[in-house]
Amino acid sequence: MSPTAGTAVFLDHHEARIYHVALGSADESTVQAPHHHVHRHPKKGTDEHNHPDDDHHFFADVAHALEGTQQVLLLGPSTAKLEFFRYIHKHDASLEKRIVGIETVDHPTDKQLLAHIKRYFGIPDRLK
Repeated sequence: MSPTAGTAVFLDHHEARIYHVALGSADESTVQAPHHHVHRHPKKGTDEHNHPDDDHHFFADVAHALEGTQQVLLLGPSTAKLEFFRYIHKHDASLEKRIVGIETVDHPTDKQLLAHIKRYFGIPDRLK
């Protein structure tokens, strides 16, 4: 990727939207979290109802989708971005080195999110 290019991941516990941005172009892909219909009783003090391996598989899929990226910005409204960062800290040291920022953002529109990502990486929103 050129110096005016980057990748951002907007993560929550349901999906990861991956944006590859560069001067004059942008594309988006989505990685869905597994949706097991497992009825299990959560441990006391937690609302966790998903399968124990769901996050691991989801984060592995997101990390795989980021192969070949040079700069990655993690974004999201909740703890999923931090949980993903802890996952790559344990499982993918090469990707960890390419994380250039972690930011909390609520649920912006697609247009607002793309503008924020371009600003972050110093990419003009419109060519003059």
